[in-house]
Amino acid sequence: MTRSPESSPLGTTQRWVLVLVAVALALGLVMLRGGIQSESPMEQLARRSLDPQIALNNGRPTLIEFYADWCQVCREMAPSMLELEQSSRERLDVVLVNVDNPRWQDLVDRYDVNGIPQLNLFNAEGEPRGRSLGLRSSEELQLLSAALLENQPLPPLPGVGSISRLPGPSSADSALAGTSSQPTAGPRSHG
Repeated sequence: MTRSPESSPLGTTQRWVLVLVAVALALGLVMLRGGIQSESPMEQLARRSLDPQIALNNGRPTLIEFYADWCQVCREMAPSMLELEQSSRERLDVVLVNVDNPRWQDLVDRYDVNGIPQLNLFNAEGEPRGRSLGLRSSEELQLLSAALLENQPLPPLPGVGSISRLPGPSSADSALAGTSSQPTAGPRSHG
């Protein structure tokens, strides 16, 4: 014996109410998870990020953030970084480099990344201007980007330092000092 819709324990009105409640719950979950766009701000930035070499050679100041997906501080800073990227597009390149991606190991080594988030700041000619370690507020990121865009000195913020180019020792100096030109083990080498 098959039941007809009329003999169902729920009436038509009750079924429609259940359908509407289910739809409302589904929409509520989507909104709680950040809307229909499921990418986090960090994922959006990483996806849209230029290759560092392109950014450093295109005539715009560049801010490179060394980050990791598991870094809570990096995730906390990501909405401010995304806001900065969106507000300064076509004037400043915001580039993300994941320290866990072997593709970027040469950059991690070259820029001596020992903690994250680390921001490396470059002028429009691709020359290093400074470095920032740790969490930066939206206001601090705006100050750093303004200094880069206006080719001004970096703001005196804790954890921000200028980078100067010191001449490296010559081979004769190294031989005299009894040192080799081999790189030393860094904190990330675990050596």
